[in-house]
Amino acid sequence: MTRAIVIAAAASGAGKTTVATGLMAALRRRGTAVAPFKVGPDYIDPGYHALATGRPGRNLDPVLVGAHRVPGLFAHGAAGAQLAVVEGVMGLFDGRIGADPAVDGSTAQVASLLGAPVLLVVDARGQSRSLAALLHGFTTYRPGTRIVGVVLNRVGSPRHEQVLRAACEEVGLPVLGSMPRGDALAVPSRHLGLVPAAEHGVAATGAVDAMAELAARHLDLDAVLAATRPVGAGAHRWDPAVEVSTAATVVPGGRPVVAVAGGAAFTFGYAEHAELLAAAGAEVVVFDPLRDETLPEATAGLVLPGGFPEEHGAALAGNAALRSAVAALASRGAPVHAECGGLLYLARELDGHPMCGVLPAAGVMTSRLRLGYRDAVARTGSCLFDEGRRVTGHEFHRTTLSPPAGTPPAWQWSLDGAAAPPEGYVRGGVHASYLHTHPAGQPDAVARFVARCAAHAVSPARAG
Repeated sequence: MTRAIVIAAAASGAGKTTVATGLMAALRRRGTAVAPFKVGPDYIDPGYHALATGRPGRNLDPVLVGAHRVPGLFAHGAAGAQLAVVEGVMGLFDGRIGADPAVDGSTAQVASLLGAPVLLVVDARGQSRSLAALLHGFTTYRPGTRIVGVVLNRVGSPRHEQVLRAACEEVGLPVLGSMPRGDALAVPSRHLGLVPAAEHGVAATGAVDAMAELAARHLDLDAVLAATRPVGAGAHRWDPAVEVSTAATVVPGGRPVVAVAGGAAFTFGYAEHAELLAAAGAEVVVFDPLRDETLPEATAGLVLPGGFPEEHGAALAGNAALRSAVAALASRGAPVHAECGGLLYLARELDGHPMCGVLPAAGVMTSRLRLGYRDAVARTGSCLFDEGRRVTGHEFHRTTLSPPAGTPPAWQWSLDGAAAPPEGYVRGGVHASYLHTHPAGQPDAVARFVARCAAHAVSPARAG
């Protein structure tokens, strides 16, 4: 079994990303094999986790994949590691608004599903002895959530630290780290959070190095290791081959090539997606729409994940050869799965820049953030889903598309229990939407997609 610890916080913005990423990197420097995880649907933090550990950053999201899959996905991602560090989301008990705490996707729920201890990061600015009351509330609020220590962040002075440590003593929680306010680390941010590591380049590596140095200097690494616990007893490791084995099988014709967009403009994806595609029989080839002028040879299907195409509009528009290739592939009926940023790339234009023109729509950047889990019903059969299929996905963007849906649309959403207008497009072999889904939650959809790709590779003139 792998030992594990969850890095949580009293609230968003307390510094848990710095602590978690720094801890991962500092322990790796000491020779510990660390498996990184992030609670929730965040795509950005796992990129920094991957730099810190040298392993794929993975997400644990009970809302998107089902609570029953979380222990197995953890065991899969932690295989071969000595320690797993799980970075939480928002505050410890924050999750899907209105949901039962047992199924809200909060950090506390994930810690409970794993049986892992919690290290709580507290923003100490403005805190004094009242910290004891705060910690008392966190340790008693939900039985079964085991907080084993505290990291004090943004401490103002040695005297301030002394008072805070005394407050922690009052509730019986050891202080496993204290990070001075002057050592705060600034990582470049954007309208949806940090700049993805794949875009930040060499500077991202420098940021992770700085986090590692902070952790080594201000955390008691030996005490943190002592606070970890073995987890995963009895959990069956998630296996992509098993997940797709009961779904549609690939038709004869060899392994169809599925091209997956990557690079700086398309960074929002889950590691399990490629694993499921391969297990279902695809040859997965990653390409970069900012650099590659052609699709991979023999491409039979296309995956366009989310990301920040709005930050690279001119460069994407400048690669006219690839845009034409994508449009030609879609016109032949090849299966195309596009989410959020991928949806925008398929549009006629984005902020005035020409895109692939597969969809009769235009995207623009706005000031409004659309964020949250969405319950959706497929309005149209597609390369992924049958009509009527119900899924839970996640919306996360500041752009808008006009018109927002095609005829027929991809989805009918529910927002806070009320029906929202139809959303997304299904055209030929294309399924395009703002809705992010986690493929591990719908492995049959991945197998269906690969089967359609294989059929298209055998008979490319046939619609997907």
